[in-house]
Amino acid sequence: MKHFAAPLFFIVVAASLAFLPSVHSQSVSGKDVLAPTAYVSFDPVARGMAFQVAVVLKIRPGFHVNAREVTFDYLIPTDLKAEVPAGFKMGEVTYPKGTLDTFTFSKSKPLNVYTNTVTVRLPLTALPNAPLGAQHLAMKLRYQACSTEICLPPVTKDVEAAINVVAAQSAAKPANATIFGK
Repeated sequence: MKHFAAPLFFIVVAASLAFLPSVHSQSVSGKDVLAPTAYVSFDPVARGMAFQVAVVLKIRPGFHVNAREVTFDYLIPTDLKAEVPAGFKMGEVTYPKGTLDTFTFSKSKPLNVYTNTVTVRLPLTALPNAPLGAQHLAMKLRYQACSTEICLPPVTKDVEAAINVVAAQSAAKPANATIFGK
């Protein structure tokens, strides 16, 4: 029986440690909280064609980021900026509605936030003179991530979308149907 006492002790201790509260918010960087991925609605895109780029933001469980429309002026909104290459025209970025939620630090008024996964959309047009072949759309995503207890410093992340341009409209093909619903 003595041979089983020590291993059983370690199993009980290990199981107990697994259920202790996590201190994730103190050891996580704002860059680790959100993973953005860009998707294009057509691949390839034809010259003269309107299309979209969607940036899907996957937010780490236990965290949120401020929505585009913030509850208070001092909060940092989620913001996507794009450097549109020559031969493209960009429309206005559209952001999803946030959800109102109350946190330990904001009991007086709910905050407008994004959690889980949200999609920001960028309407674009490939102009008739758009360069053919692979083009790159460089974007910068700025946000501030918070847990229920603390807010991390604001972060700016680079995001890139690859756009393949062709001359013939007939060659354009819808892509990423799960995101764009085509």
